[in-house]
Amino acid sequence: MPEYYAKLNDSLSFELTRDSLLMGRLIYESWFTFNAEIEIKNRFYHVEPKGFWGTTIELKDNERVILKFRMNWNGEIVIQTYFDGIKEGYLFKHRGMFKESFVMISQQGEELFVMKPHLKWSALHYEYHITTTERFETFSNKEILLLNALHCANYYMSMMVVV
Repeated sequence: MPEYYAKLNDSLSFELTRDSLLMGRLIYESWFTFNAEIEIKNRFYHVEPKGFWGTTIELKDNERVILKFRMNWNGEIVIQTYFDGIKEGYLFKHRGMFKESFVMISQQGEELFVMKPHLKWSALHYEYHITTTERFETFSNKEILLLNALHCANYYMSMMVVV
């Protein structure tokens, strides 16, 4: 199964790698904000909260929304994509307490990848190990989905601290 790693590069940016090759970056504007940029092959996408409470997060390619996510009432994150004009839905869920991980599931209930956070005690931040399925590897926008999932995991962690 293919494996990726997401590592904090500095205090505001994560790098996603596979076999030591840079796949993309998630760059936050500042601490305590959900505004960010996703960079893949020198192309930038903007991540920003929408609505009065900022509970829906949108990912934009220029002004076009290509992905949205929001947390539902039971702590799962509902993701909607609009790649190539086709609407798809996914669920990003937290699993476990002691061997915690996140999983992304398709509308058909198929597990697409598992993301395991590892707390780096020396720096007090998380790094992530991601194992994908062969099916997920066929997705044309897999890097965007993985970097967005990283944003979802950070979003989840910050929301659970608040609750």
